[in-house]
Amino acid sequence: MTAFRSVAVIGAGAWGTALATVAARAGRNVTLWARNAEHAARIASTRDNPRLPGVRLAPEIMVTSELSLAARADMLLIATPAQHLRGAVNMVASHVSTPVPVIACAKGIEHGTHKFMTDVIAEAAPHALPAILSGPSFADDVARGLPTAVTLAAKDEALAGALVQALGSATFRPYHTTDVRGVEIGGAAKNVLAIAAGIVVGRNLGASALAALTTRGFSELARLGRALGARSETLTGLSGLGDLILTCSSPQSRNFALGLALGRGEQPPAGKLAEGEFTAPVLIELGASQNVEMPVSEAVAAILSGRSTIDAAISGLLTRPFKAEE
Repeated sequence: MTAFRSVAVIGAGAWGTALATVAARAGRNVTLWARNAEHAARIASTRDNPRLPGVRLAPEIMVTSELSLAARADMLLIATPAQHLRGAVNMVASHVSTPVPVIACAKGIEHGTHKFMTDVIAEAAPHALPAILSGPSFADDVARGLPTAVTLAAKDEALAGALVQALGSATFRPYHTTDVRGVEIGGAAKNVLAIAAGIVVGRNLGASALAALTTRGFSELARLGRALGARSETLTGLSGLGDLILTCSSPQSRNFALGLALGRGEQPPAGKLAEGEFTAPVLIELGASQNVEMPVSEAVAAILSGRSTIDAAISGLLTRPFKAEE
């Protein structure tokens, strides 16, 4: 197994910049690719990305808009939003002719196809070795070197272990697993549940309601995960429960911020994509296909689509028939 000496990060947003910093700390040769040539040139000259202010890029990180240069790396981290993953991998695929790890660093399910991130990679890049990175992390924390632990999943255990060794450092601790689907479900479902948590906080329903919502939300996440073949230890680990705890309590989460605005009757934050908006209806369909009840996710989907008011959705959840804990 290769030592993966070089890493390319595709996407020079806040998360991509943070991951480039992670790879540089781990001693890799790093290329950060930006689609826009002007954006790439600005970052390269100032060593600062306006999308992640206050974080200075290490001098050894090469910034480019030339995809052919980035695609030569031993491993590729795709740091675009989930709904743009296919487009990014399609562009990369034309420059890749031998097996190379392509790691999705977004959490979601593709709109329209209902495909998980590694499935999108496999379809868009036949030579790729698909993997996914997920877990409780914010770009600013990661870039500044604050302690962070995540999960990296690939079907081949040796590959997953080698990728972890290539990216890990004293402040960034990835754990590896072969439970790809469990990591993908945890990352996608928590986005929807974070919107619900934001609504609860925005409505000032109290800490008890937030705790109940988070717990019951995780219960349905775990039911769906198990139905789709995920392992329990993955769902209760960093990429499932750990990520859920983080994003259900912090305004840094775009999904939580969206729910917060909805709960307060305010306009959602402008220009910020909340992945849970796309994931909610897909999650409901996945649940229905497996005969898994997902009342919290259904309530979020109904609110987002305008089929229900927040008050009606809350009332619906509270008046569900009493049942045993599961």
